Amino acid sequence: MSKLGNLGARLYRGEVGYDFIGKRKIWYGISILITITAIVGLAVRGLNMGIEFSGGAVFTTPKTSVSASQAQHHAESASGGHQAVVQQLGNGGLRIQISELDTKEAVPVQEELAKDLNVPVKDINTQLVGPSWGEEIANKAWLGLGIFMILVVLYLAIAFEWRMALAALIALIHDLTITVGVYALVGFEVTPGTVIGLLTILGYSLYDTVVVFDSLKEASRGITKQSRYTYGEIANRSINSTLVRSINTTVVALLPVAGLLFVGGGFLGAGMLNDISLALFVGLAAGAYSSIFIATPLVADFKEREPQMKSLARRVRAKRAAAAKGESQQGAAEGAAEAGEEPQDGAPAAAGSSAAGPRSRPADRSRGRGRPSGKRR
Repeated sequence: MSKLGNLGARLYRGEVGYDFIGKRKIWYGISILITITAIVGLAVRGLNMGIEFSGGAVFTTPKTSVSASQAQHHAESASGGHQAVVQQLGNGGLRIQISELDTKEAVPVQEELAKDLNVPVKDINTQLVGPSWGEEIANKAWLGLGIFMILVVLYLAIAFEWRMALAALIALIHDLTITVGVYALVGFEVTPGTVIGLLTILGYSLYDTVVVFDSLKEASRGITKQSRYTYGEIANRSINSTLVRSINTTVVALLPVAGLLFVGGGFLGAGMLNDISLALFVGLAAGAYSSIFIATPLVADFKEREPQMKSLARRVRAKRAAAAKGESQQGAAEGAAEAGEEPQDGAPAAAGSSAAGPRSRPADRSRGRGRPSGKRR
């Protein structure tokens, strides 16, 4: 068995483990810091909305010797200062996207681009997107996201309980905020592909959270009938038992997405893939983090405020204190027995020992019938 598999088996059996629940304040602090950074980036820089949402024109040119940076300068100059995004295509052509450009402005811009790029006007393909269509797409995206959130909360509340549903909802909002904040900081364009990526990562994050919640539900069944573990400790064991599985699924999911983002978008110049690959990469990592460090610790916080769980925690502490006191008294008794002293304060003597110390040797009634002493009478 591999080392990772052996570790996973030991984590599942509870032989080893990490105290995720006990250190939850650290994870909360890290998440709050990252979330604040994302919100500040979103407020300062804002999102770079694609023409699908803001409206504009897309010009696709044939093969040209003009670089992407030069074409961007020409496009912004020809459009009167409108923001332009230029991407290099695999056939040597260019995809020039100019936002907030209407139909009347598109024709002279196309002619000017043909002149600057030294290509025929008829070979430039022009596609116009109206702002009303983009607004409709944005509204449908928000509607789909809202319906998804409502269905998630209802399902978790029915399948598990409302505390788990609330914790999962907070974790999903956490993942969304971080992903959108990264988009604002990096400056990648937000397109319908980005929305698809966001919905995909929400589903993945929810799957990882449900796996931990299902383990916690089974482990906490009849928890008030015992006095060995608190709810937080059982929640911690549930995280540890599914930890290796979460790591494996996250790594396997991140590898192809990383190839799509860094290799496809970076080295091969497939810039159109960046909008969805960045959402998937950041969202998958944030979803795996929130399932372990946010969702389950929040459930433990919510549950431990219940009167039944508070009573259970008191019983567990009392039982452990009594056990520790008993072990201390037994250890003192064993030490006294070894030293040949009387046990103090009524401490019981250790098993197999005598309070009177070593036994006295009985009188030898057969004196003279044993070995000769060597003396002559």
